[in-house]
Amino acid sequence: MPQRPVSRGRSRGREVPAPGGRLPASLSRLVRVARASRRRAYAPYSRYRVGAAVLAEDGSVYGGCNVENASSGLTQCAERVAIQTAVAAGRRRLAAVAVAGPPGVSPCGACRQVMEEFGVRTVVLASPGRRPAVLALRDLLPSPFRRAGR
Repeated sequence: MPQRPVSRGRSRGREVPAPGGRLPASLSRLVRVARASRRRAYAPYSRYRVGAAVLAEDGSVYGGCNVENASSGLTQCAERVAIQTAVAAGRRRLAAVAVAGPPGVSPCGACRQVMEEFGVRTVVLASPGRRPAVLALRDLLPSPFRRAGR
């Protein structure tokens, strides 16, 4: 059965935070989906629960959570689960990713590189009791690997 997007909106991911620190509606929605996805994380080994949400260029949103495994190398990060869900639904151009987790949460290097592959420009980091931080992917991954001709 095909995966349906969590939500669809009008934004195409071009918004930036409004003055005063308020997130645009599209990014607020992403944070809500990431936080909801975090509750579904499977993290029996580390107890480090993370949720993520991806905003596709067409406005659709896809969620994901981390899924651990007793063989730790098989563990999947929330960000890549969300991106892979979007790709499995046919999306190839992604605008933003929100990551919800404990204080200090940040995408690993592999997730940053996968974000680059699909065109993510904006990353939102959200932790309980803190205002979400909005970052440009280029600040998190200043020298990504790129396909020739890109």
